[in-house]
This record gives sequence, C-alpha cells and structure tokens, in this order.
Amino acid sequence: MPKKLIIIMVNTDPRNGEELGAPFHQAAAAAALDYEVKVVMVATAGRLLLKGVAEALTIKAGSGATVYDLMRQAHEAGARFYACPANLELFDRTEADLIPECAGLIGSANLMRQVMEEDVRVLTY
Repeated sequence: MPKKLIIIMVNTDPRNGEELGAPFHQAAAAAALDYEVKVVMVATAGRLLLKGVAEALTIKAGSGATVYDLMRQAHEAGARFYACPANLELFDRTEADLIPECAGLIGSANLMRQVMEEDVRVLTY
C-alpha cells in the first residue's frame, strides 16, 4: 500500500475561500495516518504560500479561522508544503517571501519524477 501522498493544488483559487478547506483537512488527515504528505502549490494556488495571503483568507465568513490556521494544522500533523519556482518568478517574489511552513521548492521535472513513483498517490485540486 502506498505510504506517500502528493496533493497538487493548481486549480484552487485563493479568491474563493470555499475551495480551500478540503485540501488542507485531507493533508492533515493523511499525515495523521502516517502518510508522507507533500502539498505542492502551483499557478494561482501558489499565492497561498506567500506571507500574508493565507492569513487574510477565511473559508467561511465570520468563522474566525483563517486558511493559514488550516495550513499550520496540516503542517503540525506532518504535511510539508512546497512552492513552484516558476511561481516565484511569475509573482516577482523570492523564497524569502514564503511562509515558514514552506519546506522548499519543487520544480516541474522533480514533481513529475515523484508523481511517477509506484508508491505514491496523487490528489489534484
């Protein structure tokens, strides 16, 4: 049974808070079940790894909980977050602009190599 999960957030738009809860709840759950969890954020979803973005977003108005709170919970459970190097260029940012929970960068070739491993499951949002 695969013990690795890669969650790719590519179509999840930070402008729509309702889309943001499931990936982080599922990352936390998988990590709690002792899966190695990597959450790779590309395209528009990559903005969530920039300092100040997720802290300003909520999934449900009036809840008081931010998207960043969910990300920290998933991180504390063991999920690791990765940014796309091309996103940094697209957004005119550097690694210094990423939240502390970001474990680093995963480029396209590296991501494809990891996705093609036999013991990996992939969820895409």
